[in-house]
Amino acid sequence: MARSPETIELLLTRRSTKALTMVEPGPDATELQTILRIGARVPDHGKLAPWRFVVFQGEARRAFGAILSEVYARVQPNAGDDQIEFEAGRFLRAPTVVAVISRVTPGIKIPEWEQLLSAGAVCQNMLVAATALGYGAQWLTEWYAFDPEIGQALGLKDNERVAGFIYLGSESVAKDERPRPVLSEIVSVWPGKAE
Repeated sequence: MARSPETIELLLTRRSTKALTMVEPGPDATELQTILRIGARVPDHGKLAPWRFVVFQGEARRAFGAILSEVYARVQPNAGDDQIEFEAGRFLRAPTVVAVISRVTPGIKIPEWEQLLSAGAVCQNMLVAATALGYGAQWLTEWYAFDPEIGQALGLKDNERVAGFIYLGSESVAKDERPRPVLSEIVSVWPGKAE
């Protein structure tokens, strides 16, 4: 039996890094490919690959930020200049941002719920992979994951929606541990069929 204590320790201690505190460098091209490959190596009943990736790096982050700020100003007409500027800089918070797009194939034997869960597993695998490579990572949705105009800018089809934006970069501050659920409060053992 192969054991990997390092993997267990990583999973027990993994913690998201806030995008607001990320700095350069982000993953290089080879590391990003590794993160994406690990992201795509999730349970996928029916081998559908019910997800895809959109990568934002370099000036593409600024260009997408211009779209975010324009849409935000339209949907929030009372927003101040500071907030609109913040929206413009959203994707500049991290060196790399990856949109994980869930794409559901309706009307097949694989339940839509399983397809959606597979996209969630992609996001989690990417967080773990980035952490294993020494990077900070955060999975966010926020308003722009649900906005139809932003969906158009991402080229979403009718069967697609954003599962999350994965921000990737280096950590600039130490992460604090946060309280975790107490297992005795969330775990039960099924007693079996009542007789």
